[in-house]
Amino acid sequence: MLSVISAVHNLLPMNRIFADALRRYTRNQFELIIIDNHSTDGTRDFFQRAGARVIENEANLLYPICQNQGIRAARHDILVFLNNDIIVAPDWDLHLLDIMRIHGLDILTPCGIERAQSRLATRYYTKKWDWIRHLLQPLGNTEKNLRRMHRIMYGNWEKFSRRRFSRFGNAVCEGFVGHSIWMTRAALEKVGEFDEKILRADFDLYARSKKRSLDSGDMKPMHLALGVFHHHYTRLTCRVGFEPIKDRDTAISFNSKWPKDERRRLLKDLRI
Repeated sequence: MLSVISAVHNLLPMNRIFADALRRYTRNQFELIIIDNHSTDGTRDFFQRAGARVIENEANLLYPICQNQGIRAARHDILVFLNNDIIVAPDWDLHLLDIMRIHGLDILTPCGIERAQSRLATRYYTKKWDWIRHLLQPLGNTEKNLRRMHRIMYGNWEKFSRRRFSRFGNAVCEGFVGHSIWMTRAALEKVGEFDEKILRADFDLYARSKKRSLDSGDMKPMHLALGVFHHHYTRLTCRVGFEPIKDRDTAISFNSKWPKDERRRLLKDLRI
Protein backbone atom coordinates (compact mmCIF):
# COMPACT_ATOMS: atom_id res chain seq x y z
CA MET A 1 0.00 0.00 0.00
CA LEU A 2 0.94 3.63 -0.51
CA SER A 3 0.93 6.61 1.82
CA VAL A 4 0.00 9.65 -0.29
CA ILE A 5 0.89 12.93 1.44
CA SER A 6 -0.31 16.32 0.23
CA ALA A 7 -0.16 19.76 1.83
CA VAL A 8 -3.04 22.10 0.99
CA HIS A 9 -4.18 25.63 1.68
CA ASN A 10 -7.58 26.48 0.19
CA LEU A 11 -8.06 25.96 -3.61
CA LEU A 12 -11.18 23.82 -3.14
CA PRO A 13 -11.90 23.47 -6.91
CA MET A 14 -8.33 22.25 -7.48
CA ASN A 15 -8.60 19.89 -4.53
CA ARG A 16 -11.74 18.32 -5.99
CA ILE A 17 -9.92 17.66 -9.28
CA PHE A 18 -6.88 16.27 -7.45
CA ALA A 19 -8.95 13.89 -5.31
CA ASP A 20 -11.06 12.76 -8.26
CA ALA A 21 -7.99 11.89 -10.33
CA LEU A 22 -6.43 9.99 -7.43
CA ARG A 23 -9.58 7.95 -6.94
CA ARG A 24 -10.06 7.31 -10.65
CA TYR A 25 -6.52 6.49 -11.73
CA THR A 26 -4.86 4.79 -8.73
CA ARG A 27 -4.97 0.98 -8.81
CA ASN A 28 -3.29 0.13 -5.48
CA GLN A 29 -4.86 0.74 -2.11
CA PHE A 30 -3.61 3.95 -0.54
CA GLU A 31 -4.08 6.16 2.46
CA LEU A 32 -4.43 9.85 1.75
CA ILE A 33 -2.84 12.12 4.35
CA ILE A 34 -3.78 15.78 3.96
CA ILE A 35 -1.77 18.44 5.75
CA ASP A 36 -4.28 21.28 5.89
CA ASN A 37 -2.60 24.64 6.39
CA HIS A 38 -5.53 26.57 7.86
CA SER A 39 -7.87 26.40 4.86
CA THR A 40 -10.94 28.61 5.07
CA ASP A 41 -12.85 27.61 1.93
CA GLY A 42 -14.24 24.20 2.92
CA THR A 43 -11.16 22.25 1.84
CA ARG A 44 -10.65 20.67 5.26
CA ASP A 45 -14.24 19.39 5.42
CA PHE A 46 -14.06 18.18 1.81
CA PHE A 47 -11.07 15.93 2.47
CA GLN A 48 -12.51 14.66 5.73
CA ARG A 49 -15.69 13.63 3.94
CA ALA A 50 -13.55 11.98 1.24
CA GLY A 51 -11.99 9.70 3.85
CA ALA A 52 -8.55 11.33 4.09
CA ARG A 53 -6.62 11.60 7.33
CA VAL A 54 -6.45 15.35 7.85
CA ILE A 55 -3.74 16.97 9.97
CA GLU A 56 -4.99 20.41 10.94
CA ASN A 57 -2.44 23.21 11.13
CA GLU A 58 -3.33 26.64 12.43
CA ALA A 59 -1.01 28.43 10.02
CA ASN A 60 0.24 28.11 6.43
CA LEU A 61 3.48 26.21 7.01
CA LEU A 62 6.54 25.70 4.81
CA TYR A 63 6.42 22.76 2.38
CA PRO A 64 9.16 20.63 4.04
CA ILE A 65 7.54 20.97 7.47
CA CYS A 66 4.27 19.66 6.03
CA GLN A 67 5.94 16.72 4.29
CA ASN A 68 7.60 15.68 7.53
CA GLN A 69 4.26 15.84 9.32
CA GLY A 70 2.96 13.45 6.68
CA ILE A 71 5.94 11.12 7.04
CA ARG A 72 5.37 10.82 10.77
CA ALA A 73 1.70 10.00 10.24
CA ALA A 74 2.22 7.55 7.35
CA ARG A 75 1.62 3.83 7.87
CA HIS A 76 3.10 2.33 4.70
CA ASP A 77 6.50 1.70 3.13
CA ILE A 78 6.04 3.75 -0.06
CA LEU A 79 5.73 7.48 0.63
CA VAL A 80 4.26 9.57 -2.18
CA PHE A 81 4.50 13.36 -1.89
CA LEU A 82 2.05 15.04 -4.26
CA ASN A 83 1.17 18.67 -4.83
CA ASN A 84 -2.58 19.20 -4.75
CA ASP A 85 -2.48 21.08 -8.08
CA ILE A 86 -1.72 18.02 -10.21
CA ILE A 87 -3.64 15.39 -12.15
CA VAL A 88 -2.05 11.95 -11.94
CA ALA A 89 -1.79 9.69 -14.99
CA PRO A 90 -3.96 6.58 -15.40
CA ASP A 91 -2.26 3.57 -13.75
CA TRP A 92 0.49 5.85 -12.51
CA ASP A 93 1.10 3.82 -9.38
CA LEU A 94 1.38 0.48 -11.18
CA HIS A 95 3.89 1.92 -13.64
CA LEU A 96 6.00 3.69 -11.04
CA LEU A 97 6.14 0.66 -8.76
CA ASP A 98 7.32 -1.45 -11.71
CA ILE A 99 9.91 1.14 -12.68
CA MET A 100 11.27 1.32 -9.13
CA ARG A 101 11.64 -2.46 -9.08
CA ILE A 102 13.15 -2.79 -12.57
CA HIS A 103 15.78 -0.08 -12.03
CA GLY A 104 16.45 -0.62 -8.33
CA LEU A 105 15.32 2.88 -7.38
CA ASP A 106 14.30 4.17 -3.98
CA ILE A 107 13.42 7.74 -5.08
CA LEU A 108 11.53 8.41 -8.29
CA THR A 109 9.28 10.99 -9.93
CA PRO A 110 7.14 11.05 -13.09
CA CYS A 111 7.66 13.56 -15.89
CA GLY A 112 5.73 16.79 -16.17
CA ILE A 113 5.50 20.09 -17.96
CA GLU A 114 8.60 21.35 -16.15
CA ARG A 115 10.77 18.39 -17.12
CA ALA A 116 10.09 15.95 -19.92
CA GLN A 117 12.32 13.65 -21.99
CA SER A 118 14.40 16.46 -23.52
CA ARG A 119 14.90 20.22 -23.41
CA LEU A 120 12.95 20.51 -26.65
CA ALA A 121 10.00 18.56 -25.26
CA THR A 122 10.06 20.56 -22.03
CA ARG A 123 10.05 23.79 -24.01
CA TYR A 124 7.09 22.54 -26.10
CA TYR A 125 4.97 21.62 -23.07
CA THR A 126 5.89 24.82 -21.23
CA LYS A 127 5.00 27.09 -24.14
CA LYS A 128 1.74 25.29 -24.82
CA TRP A 129 0.70 25.45 -21.17
CA ASP A 130 1.64 29.13 -20.91
CA TRP A 131 -0.53 29.89 -23.94
CA ILE A 132 -3.52 28.03 -22.46
CA ARG A 133 -2.97 29.57 -19.04
CA HIS A 134 -2.87 33.12 -20.38
CA LEU A 135 -5.91 32.49 -22.58
CA LEU A 136 -8.21 30.94 -19.98
CA GLN A 137 -7.01 32.06 -16.57
CA PRO A 138 -9.01 35.32 -16.76
CA LEU A 139 -12.14 33.14 -16.62
CA GLY A 140 -11.21 32.18 -13.07
CA ASN A 141 -9.99 29.17 -11.13
CA THR A 142 -13.33 27.39 -11.10
CA GLU A 143 -13.39 23.61 -11.37
CA LYS A 144 -15.03 23.88 -14.79
CA ASN A 145 -12.35 26.21 -16.12
CA LEU A 146 -9.47 24.22 -14.64
CA ARG A 147 -10.80 21.06 -16.30
CA ARG A 148 -11.21 22.95 -19.57
CA MET A 149 -7.56 24.03 -19.45
CA HIS A 150 -6.45 20.44 -18.89
CA ARG A 151 -8.61 19.16 -21.76
CA ILE A 152 -7.25 21.73 -24.22
CA MET A 153 -3.69 20.93 -23.14
CA TYR A 154 -3.89 17.16 -23.71
CA GLY A 155 -7.14 16.28 -25.44
CA ASN A 156 -8.15 12.88 -24.07
CA TRP A 157 -6.03 12.40 -20.94
CA GLU A 158 -6.29 8.60 -20.98
CA LYS A 159 -5.16 8.41 -24.61
CA PHE A 160 -2.34 10.90 -24.03
CA SER A 161 -1.09 8.85 -21.07
CA ARG A 162 -1.31 5.55 -22.93
CA ARG A 163 0.60 6.97 -25.91
CA ARG A 164 3.31 8.31 -23.64
CA PHE A 165 3.79 5.02 -21.84
CA SER A 166 3.72 3.14 -25.13
CA ARG A 167 6.53 5.38 -26.40
CA PHE A 168 8.79 5.47 -23.33
CA GLY A 169 7.71 2.48 -21.26
CA ASN A 170 9.87 1.94 -18.17
CA ALA A 171 12.75 4.16 -19.34
CA VAL A 172 14.30 6.53 -16.80
CA CYS A 173 16.95 9.23 -16.60
CA GLU A 174 18.45 11.10 -13.69
CA GLY A 175 16.31 14.06 -12.67
CA PHE A 176 13.02 14.96 -11.04
CA VAL A 177 9.91 17.09 -10.93
CA GLY A 178 9.12 18.43 -7.49
CA HIS A 179 5.35 18.03 -7.55
CA SER A 180 5.31 14.21 -7.41
CA ILE A 181 8.01 12.40 -5.43
CA TRP A 182 8.06 8.69 -4.54
CA MET A 183 10.34 7.51 -1.75
CA THR A 184 10.73 4.18 0.00
CA ARG A 185 11.32 3.88 3.73
CA ALA A 186 14.78 2.55 2.86
CA ALA A 187 15.60 5.85 1.13
CA LEU A 188 14.22 7.81 4.05
CA GLU A 189 16.60 6.00 6.39
CA LYS A 190 19.55 6.92 4.15
CA VAL A 191 18.82 10.56 3.27
CA GLY A 192 16.59 11.57 6.17
CA GLU A 193 13.43 13.65 6.29
CA PHE A 194 12.95 16.93 4.43
CA ASP A 195 15.16 19.79 5.59
CA GLU A 196 12.64 22.10 7.27
CA LYS A 197 14.75 25.24 7.00
CA ILE A 198 15.19 25.25 3.21
CA LEU A 199 12.86 26.70 0.57
CA ARG A 200 13.80 24.44 -2.37
CA ALA A 201 13.29 21.21 -0.46
CA ASP A 202 12.82 19.18 -3.66
CA PHE A 203 16.23 20.25 -5.05
CA ASP A 204 17.73 19.61 -1.63
CA LEU A 205 16.29 16.09 -1.55
CA TYR A 206 17.72 15.37 -4.99
CA ALA A 207 21.11 16.71 -3.88
CA ARG A 208 21.10 14.54 -0.77
CA SER A 209 20.16 11.45 -2.79
CA LYS A 210 22.99 12.23 -5.22
CA LYS A 211 25.45 12.80 -2.39
CA ARG A 212 24.50 9.47 -0.82
CA SER A 213 24.91 7.76 -4.20
CA LEU A 214 28.37 9.28 -4.78
CA ASP A 215 29.70 8.97 -1.24
CA SER A 216 28.21 5.66 -0.07
CA GLY A 217 27.08 3.91 -3.25
CA ASP A 218 24.17 2.19 -1.51
CA MET A 219 21.38 3.92 -3.45
CA LYS A 220 20.78 5.64 -6.76
CA PRO A 221 19.93 9.35 -6.99
CA MET A 222 16.44 10.51 -7.79
CA HIS A 223 15.33 9.51 -11.30
CA LEU A 224 12.64 10.62 -13.72
CA ALA A 225 10.21 8.05 -15.19
CA LEU A 226 9.86 9.06 -18.84
CA GLY A 227 6.72 7.02 -19.55
CA VAL A 228 4.58 8.50 -16.76
CA PHE A 229 3.46 12.13 -17.05
CA HIS A 230 1.52 14.08 -14.42
CA HIS A 231 -0.17 17.34 -15.30
CA HIS A 232 0.77 20.24 -13.06
CA TYR A 233 -1.18 23.50 -13.04
CA THR A 234 2.19 25.20 -12.92
CA ARG A 235 2.52 28.98 -12.68
CA LEU A 236 -1.22 29.32 -12.27
CA THR A 237 -1.86 32.39 -10.14
CA CYS A 238 -3.91 30.79 -7.38
CA ARG A 239 -2.32 32.51 -4.41
CA VAL A 240 -4.26 35.75 -4.31
CA GLY A 241 -5.63 36.15 -0.80
CA PHE A 242 -3.58 33.28 0.64
CA GLU A 243 -2.24 33.51 4.16
CA PRO A 244 1.46 34.34 4.21
CA ILE A 245 3.61 31.25 4.71
CA LYS A 246 4.80 31.18 8.30
CA ASP A 247 8.59 31.56 8.76
CA ARG A 248 9.21 31.96 5.03
CA ASP A 249 11.49 34.92 5.66
CA THR A 250 13.76 32.86 7.90
CA ALA A 251 14.13 29.93 5.46
CA ILE A 252 17.39 29.59 3.56
CA SER A 253 18.06 29.11 -0.15
CA PHE A 254 19.53 26.02 -1.78
CA ASN A 255 22.71 27.93 -2.61
CA SER A 256 23.09 29.05 0.99
CA LYS A 257 23.08 25.46 2.20
CA TRP A 258 25.31 23.90 -0.46
CA PRO A 259 28.76 25.42 -1.27
CA LYS A 260 29.47 26.15 -4.93
CA ASP A 261 31.89 23.27 -5.45
CA GLU A 262 29.47 20.81 -3.88
CA ARG A 263 26.58 22.12 -5.99
CA ARG A 264 28.70 21.60 -9.10
CA ARG A 265 29.51 18.04 -8.06
CA LEU A 266 25.96 17.07 -7.14
CA LEU A 267 24.01 18.79 -9.94
CA LYS A 268 26.23 18.07 -12.93
CA ASP A 269 24.13 15.04 -14.03
CA LEU A 270 20.73 16.58 -13.30
CA ARG A 271 18.36 16.52 -16.28
CA ILE A 272 17.16 20.12 -16.71
